[in-house]
Amino acid sequence: MLVSLTRLVPMAPATPRLSRRALATTVAVLALLLAVLLSLAVGARTIAPSAVLDALLHGGHSDAAEVIREMRVPRTLIGLMVGAALALAGTALQGITRNPIADPGILGISQGASVAVVLAIAYAGIHTLSGYVWFAFAGAAVASVAVYAIASRGRGGATPVKLALGGAAINALLVSVTMGVLTTKASALDEFRFWQVGSVAGREAQVAQQIWPFLLVGVVLVLSVARGLDALALGEDVAKGLGQNVAAVRIVGGIGATVLTGAGVAAAGPIAFVGLAVPHIARAIVGGDHRWVLPMAALIGPVMLLVSDVVGRIVLPPGEVPAGVMTALIGVPFLVALVRRKAVPA
Repeated sequence: MLVSLTRLVPMAPATPRLSRRALATTVAVLALLLAVLLSLAVGARTIAPSAVLDALLHGGHSDAAEVIREMRVPRTLIGLMVGAALALAGTALQGITRNPIADPGILGISQGASVAVVLAIAYAGIHTLSGYVWFAFAGAAVASVAVYAIASRGRGGATPVKLALGGAAINALLVSVTMGVLTTKASALDEFRFWQVGSVAGREAQVAQQIWPFLLVGVVLVLSVARGLDALALGEDVAKGLGQNVAAVRIVGGIGATVLTGAGVAAAGPIAFVGLAVPHIARAIVGGDHRWVLPMAALIGPVMLLVSDVVGRIVLPPGEVPAGVMTALIGVPFLVALVRRKAVPA
């Protein structure tokens, strides 16, 4: 009987959708390669793409080759890693909380990193970006654990609403602590302000070496709950009916998002909007299946951050506008356009 029914009911072919997703992924990869090339070639001194490729493939000791290897390669590498980390973290947090406006700041992660950095500058005598990494990562982890501990108390456990409220409370507390430290330690203000604005400029290759293990762990954790995030999108009761352990999905996904955000914020500062906008753009392109949304977000995030950084280098020469400022200026129109076209899923 079931066989006869399946013969009578036409099944929608999966091949066209798969082909569209594969095509979209190919386009995203090409866009990422173009963004990398622009990041290496464009700046205060524009270098021809042929010279960029020659410096990367054959070395050389010209001024252009030195600029590319010593300054732009680390900057581009940090942009790739941070963009992917924030985009994946935002996608995971939106799935966990079922909140379309959630981003890495919803759990107070960014502000936790900020508090740790300002304490390191003011009291521990840390004045290098490579030194900030460990403090920022630790601060982000402590803040996220505190938010989850608050939200998990009481009836219902760590529900999306309680997580959001707990994150808002911790965030307000940490902002007060940051301002209090900066008020009493004015000497730390200028140095902290440079980090707080969010930028990939001036980062060394050593920073990338320090954060990549954390990024790898975070990526593995987030990807491991892709099916669970799909089930959660249907509601907790449905997810449980499908055999998903909702608490485990939230814990594993939350830890992964915390690790990714902590490492990204530690390396480049609290860059805004990537974690909020990129997941919506990815869903508009490939649909709601997180097995496709997460990889697409990991491709689009670096494109947004690198393009923002390139535009910031050339918009007000000879100075630079930090990437953290440009991501909002560039990302807002995309998200507004998606909302107007009702492309962002509710």
